[in-house]
Amino acid sequence: MEKTNRQFEEAISSCRDIFEKKMRDYGSAWRILRTTSLTDQIYIKANRIRSIQEKGSSKVNEGIRDEFIGIVNYSVMALIQLELGMESKVDLQPDEAVELYNKHIYASKSLMENKNHDYDEAWRNMRISSYTDIILMKLLRVKQIEDNKGKTIVSEGLDANYSDIVNYSLFALIKISEAE
Repeated sequence: MEKTNRQFEEAISSCRDIFEKKMRDYGSAWRILRTTSLTDQIYIKANRIRSIQEKGSSKVNEGIRDEFIGIVNYSVMALIQLELGMESKVDLQPDEAVELYNKHIYASKSLMENKNHDYDEAWRNMRISSYTDIILMKLLRVKQIEDNKGKTIVSEGLDANYSDIVNYSLFALIKISEAE
């Protein structure tokens, strides 16, 4: 678990760095997005990753690694939106946004640690393509929950699915780093 913890911290740091830089460039303009729009943004990125994996190449100069970072960051934004609600104006200063980012990324990491204990690091034996497929499946679940106005009967809610998406994306980033 020591190695996993260190690798998770490195991947989180990379994602947070991009989030912070974009906050300084754009502010919190993303606060106007409904969670459904964030779900669709995540879906676009996951679908692009799958397309690149299947075709073996891309024509846009952003690789799979960048897309997984985007998935992490959009998923954290969705978790923040679930907590705060949508806002029609830019209302978060960069430092406030990063504080919320840290709160949600580390809640997701805590979930990973608990599951990783029970599953004994099974993720290390998975393929990156499987992470992509699982993320897409979770997004379809999220869309269904959103269509059901957030109501579930026995299933996990939106927040748990977004946290799982964060963790599968971080697993992918770790595997990509290991391969480099």
